[in-house]
Amino acid sequence: MSKDTPYLVGITGGIGAGKTTVSKVFKVLGAPLYNADERAKWLMENDESLRAGILDGFGKEAYHEDGRLNRVFLAAKVFSDSTQTEKINAMVHPAVGRDFRDWCLGKSYPYVLKEAALLFETGSYKDLDKVLLVTAPLETRIERVLSRDPQRTREQVLDIVEKQWDESKKRELSDFIVENCNKSMLLPQILKVHQKLLSYSEGKRA
Repeated sequence: MSKDTPYLVGITGGIGAGKTTVSKVFKVLGAPLYNADERAKWLMENDESLRAGILDGFGKEAYHEDGRLNRVFLAAKVFSDSTQTEKINAMVHPAVGRDFRDWCLGKSYPYVLKEAALLFETGSYKDLDKVLLVTAPLETRIERVLSRDPQRTREQVLDIVEKQWDESKKRELSDFIVENCNKSMLLPQILKVHQKLLSYSEGKRA
């Protein structure tokens, strides 16, 4: 990206870590926020090229008669089959990448945020200037998810955790780490990162 574009910052974290909570604080501070997971869902229903690819790869059952994505069908297809997971990721993630680049155009804030659960797993972190990892102890994360999503079981949450990168691997590739647990105050950590990002972006524009 040129010096005229905003600084690109990714926010990620394992399930239940609280990346959405952290993202909302940055948004209150004024930073534009792109939610990659939400946009992916929108694109799967509204991007004609992506829809065509999903229909071709997974059949008509991938969508309801009214055009809505059949999330239950697709989840059953891809969750336990790594080949199917890779197939749909190869369709969705490039579309999200293009959408994010278009979204960044015209943004005047010094930096923008891209919130994504699988920022490292998809390799999209390589296109960003900095990455912030939100982390929390595993048991805390499990408790949060079970409280938030009562339809899930502990086994289902652990299954999701196992499919995501190990925390230690994420830490090695992250520029900032925010500890979202009862032992650490969240706001001071976010404000510290915010100030650093403002200084970094000023250096980029200089």
